[in-house]
Amino acid sequence: MSDTAAPSRMSSYLDRYFELSRHGTDLRTEAIAGLTTFLTMAYIIFVNPQILGKAGMDQGAVFVATCLAAAVSTAVMGLYARYPLALAPGMGLNAFFAFTIVLSYKYSWQQALAAVFLSGVLFFLVSVFKIREWIINAIPQNLKLAISAGVGLFLGIIALETSGIVVDHPATLVTLGDLKKPAAILAIVGFVLIAALNARNVLGGTLIGILVVSVAGIPLGLANYTGIVSMPPSLAPTFLQLDFTRTFELTFIIVVFSLFLVDLFDNAGTLIGVTHRSGLMKDGKLERMPQALISDSFAAMFGSLIGTSTTTSYIESASGVAAGGRTGLTAVFVAILFLLAMFFAPLASMVPGYASAAALLFVAAMMARGLAEMDWEDATEYAPAVVTAIAMPLTYSIATGIGLGFITYVLAKIIAGKIKEAQPAVLILAVIFAVKFTIG
Repeated sequence: MSDTAAPSRMSSYLDRYFELSRHGTDLRTEAIAGLTTFLTMAYIIFVNPQILGKAGMDQGAVFVATCLAAAVSTAVMGLYARYPLALAPGMGLNAFFAFTIVLSYKYSWQQALAAVFLSGVLFFLVSVFKIREWIINAIPQNLKLAISAGVGLFLGIIALETSGIVVDHPATLVTLGDLKKPAAILAIVGFVLIAALNARNVLGGTLIGILVVSVAGIPLGLANYTGIVSMPPSLAPTFLQLDFTRTFELTFIIVVFSLFLVDLFDNAGTLIGVTHRSGLMKDGKLERMPQALISDSFAAMFGSLIGTSTTTSYIESASGVAAGGRTGLTAVFVAILFLLAMFFAPLASMVPGYASAAALLFVAAMMARGLAEMDWEDATEYAPAVVTAIAMPLTYSIATGIGLGFITYVLAKIIAGKIKEAQPAVLILAVIFAVKFTIG
């Protein structure tokens, strides 16, 4: 038998399963696309442990959970849905987990993991029973865009606070911090570097920015170098630690639904944006939409079981598509790289808060673009949307921002005589949030 027979059979199988020829791609192109996607989103393995660590979670275990959640969920997307989409714990959702559910609402991180799991179950049911479109269509477009932008603004204030650029003040709530401190300076330098590298389309620009300012902090005593490669830390501190004891509290239900809504809109936007750019969407339709949605709902459930916040599709997948990725094989390569990333725990532990803050601030800037896409002609549309966006950072709660947005939207429509423009689902959500705010 020829030495090339086995590789040839493997290439033939991959071509048939992923339909490489039909999509005009090949093994090499998909591998390059996978590497491209991984490098643009690898910052999450450094940032996620930092954020969830604020909730009291073991950062080493979260690091492993982040890599595993990304690897397994992305592999499921690639092998089952066969789309070039990568998944990982979502930015914004991890901040909601730590700063709102745990630190503001006083749930334990174990109970927060239970909320993530239940939001994944809800997403799964919505996907299986095909009511996703009804929910998405019921929410006004301006509120959808405001939720995304508001999450970005929420990340922005967290980044500014973490780096010491913004500090609390008894008279004005917030004020400018001491910009002479090295951490604040390096955070600003990191943000500018990340923005500039991304503007120049440098592969892995965000990751490069994080590592550069982290290394710069070593001689200043702000970062500790302990090596690059090691065996992965133990997953035991976060594995199967879910606590469902407060499941039937109204606040808990609101939290679950807020996680569900943000994940739903985030997934829908990513799925549509990436597949449209890759040419996989035909006449506005995706042939394997149910498989993609089920893969995403599985990701949320699986991530919570091993110890991380909501795992969802990443818009950074578009970078791999731009590099030629067209099939699920791209996602498979991303999954393999996330598995290998588990062995770089010392590098992750070296990244200080100001470095991850620089990345957070850049992500915030990207997410805030949703404000520019809103309809600014009808005050009953844009005013509640603005309330949604600015309430998230100022109340330190994504759920509160969403709730105030729905309530003000419905009230504005009623008083303006446009109540027929409000869908029943929006009316129901507004009432639920109003009850929540009333009883506390």
